[in-house]
Order: sequence, then C-alpha cells, then structure tokens
Amino acid sequence: MATSGGIDSMVLVHLLHQLKYDFAVAHCNFQLRGEESDGDEAFVTSFCNERQIEVFVQKFDTAKFAEDYKLSIQLAARKLRYGWFYELLDKEHFDYLLTAHHLDDSLETFLINLSRGTGLDGLTGIPNQNDRIIRPLLSFSRLDIELYAKANEINWREDSSNASDKYLRNKLRHDVVPVLKELHPNLLASFENTLEHLKQAQSLVDDASKLVYKIVVKEEKNLLKFQLQELLKLPNYKAYLFQWLKNYGFTAWDDIYNLVEAQSGKQIFSEHYCLLKVRDCLILSLKEEVTATDVYLIDKNVSQVNIPLKFEFCNVGDISESNSNSIFVDEEKLLFPLVLRRWQEGDFFYPAGMLGKKKVSKYFKDEKLSLIEKSNQWLLCSDNQIIWIIGMRQDERFKATSNTTKNLKITIQ
Repeated sequence: MATSGGIDSMVLVHLLHQLKYDFAVAHCNFQLRGEESDGDEAFVTSFCNERQIEVFVQKFDTAKFAEDYKLSIQLAARKLRYGWFYELLDKEHFDYLLTAHHLDDSLETFLINLSRGTGLDGLTGIPNQNDRIIRPLLSFSRLDIELYAKANEINWREDSSNASDKYLRNKLRHDVVPVLKELHPNLLASFENTLEHLKQAQSLVDDASKLVYKIVVKEEKNLLKFQLQELLKLPNYKAYLFQWLKNYGFTAWDDIYNLVEAQSGKQIFSEHYCLLKVRDCLILSLKEEVTATDVYLIDKNVSQVNIPLKFEFCNVGDISESNSNSIFVDEEKLLFPLVLRRWQEGDFFYPAGMLGKKKVSKYFKDEKLSLIEKSNQWLLCSDNQIIWIIGMRQDERFKATSNTTKNLKITIQ
C-alpha cells in the first residue's frame, strides 16, 4: 500500500497489520521538504522494520522533473508516484495498490472539479476502485480516522505543506469545507447520498453511450469513424461526443463540437490523438509524427521483415493469386536494397493495368483517402521507383508476367 507517513496512511497500515493481511508498504520521498522528507522516509522504514512489514522506498528529484516537463509540483509528484507504483505492482507481482483516501478527500476533489468546470465524471468523487487501485477508507471521514488513531495510539508524521494555503486543495480544506460543515452539520452524510445519486446517473449515461456508439461509430483497423449523418440525428450529440472522446486526452471541447460543421481537412489534436473532419465523418486516430527517419531498407534474399510492417518474400512459380495483400514482381527488375518509406508529395507511379503514369496524390484523391489514411500509407520502392502502394495498387513496371523467369511474391500480413 502507498504510505506517506501521515495519519491516513498510518491508520490503514495499522488496520492491515492488525487484520494480518499479506501486504507491503511503498513510500515515495519526493525530496521537496529537505530533512522533513528524509524524516518521513526514516519513520515509515523504521515502523515497517519493527513489525517485519516489507517496505519499498523510492526517491524522486521532483523539482527537476517538474521543470523538465513543465508541470506543477503536484502534477509532477502524481505522475512520478503512480508511474512507480504500477512498475512495483508488475515487478513484485502484487495484485492491488491500496491508498488511504477518505471521504473528506472525495469532497475536496468534488469541489475542485466543480470550481474548474467538469462533466458528470468529475462530480462522482474519488472512485472506490480504479483499475488496480483500491481505496478502502473512502466511506470514513477525516474525523473518524483521527479518533481511531488516537484510540489506538498510532503515531504519524505531520506534513508541513498541509498547513499552507498555497494549493487549492488546502485552501478548500482550511477555509471552505469548515464553513460548509458549520452551515450543514450532516454535510458528509448528505454528500455521500449525492455521490450515490450521481454515480447512478453516470451508470445510465454509460449505458446509453454504449448503445448509441454501435449506431454512430465504425471501427476500422486503428481508426474510429464517427458518422455525422447518424450523430446529428441526436439532439444531445455533444454529450455523446464528450463521453466517447473524454479518455483520449482532448480538452478543447468547443473546437471539437464545432468540428462537426467545419470544412473537410480541419483537425483537432490531443497529446497522442488526432480528430479529423472528412466530408461526412470525424476520424479519430493515433497522432503519428512522419519524419525522414521513417525509411527502412530491405536486403536481397530476406524472407521476412517485421518492422514497421510484417512482410514475407518468396520465389514462386504460380502468379495467379494476386490480391490486396500480396503482389508478384519480376525480381530481376528490382534494385536492392528495397526501400520502405512514407509517400511524399511529387511521388508518381504506373498503376498496374493502366497506361501511363499517375501522381500518388491524385491516386489518393480518387480513392477518397483521408489525411490520416494518406499519412499512414507506406510505399515499397526500388531505386526510388514505386513497386507497390502497399495494400492498394501495384506498379505495372515491376509486375511479373508469364515471361518472367524469377517470380517474387511479396505479402503483407
């Protein structure tokens, strides 16, 4: 379990130890409070050693990480600790990570999300379980935990940064929540009821979202295509788009909603994804950086290639079974090494079965390829002459015929 040395985590450690659970402790030293941070580490380590509890400790240069990646200290610490926690789960074969979040933490999170503007997800508090993270104390208040700690003479460390109002959470904790509790003595109980209602409403939203998704969205290879004709039949289509796209890192929601009516070719990006408007649909795909390094050489007599695509090469006698995934070429016309690369503006080829040459860009336009599909397209070349627009069209110049003495079959899997 994640243990800082504070009252919440020490109460959870005490409970797990008393109940004789098989567990270990994970402590992060963020090195943000000098001797105090080292003191927390020493306290947690000593506590565990005295009780023969396995303990793992990780030091982080949090300030440098935050500066390097232009993050707030809080966000940097969160990324560092959860990254390490998941590594620890896998490396040590633990089943779950337990944290000591409680009901007051959930209320503070609710207020933070409310103040920043959020969807229904942000108003359902901290989940009891999220993937492999479990929070067993969420139904208990901070007061419950303090009373338990005193009754059982549990020692803990006070984090001096908790006394500061520098961070929004602390400001809410010190100045806002006490006033709310004074106005409504049963605030936490009422808040729990509200959370339950919100979670039930979220469940209904999720169910509706899944049903409508099957009507509006087509899954094709690595793409999701949102069919605008079906989407715009929904009076609340923006809510559905939010539900479907919220886990892909997008934040510019007004831009996304406007994309529905935008001209073809307009794009919206998140850190890892691209949402593109193409005629009558929106296309979601991974954002790929196409660079000059996207060039791969294939030597002669190679029978198989696995990166970036999986190819097989073999000499055959029969050339009658050509399809979109395989071609037959005259090996004696090839100049090795072959080159596998992305298409470039100005590329042209001689489409098999046709007379004359054609620009690849014009071919893509005729085939109605989207910008994303174009950027993902690979070419197999010999001496900078296109052999194959892979998976689409072979070049006539390299095509094997009945007179070819050395037939090479090239297959993509």
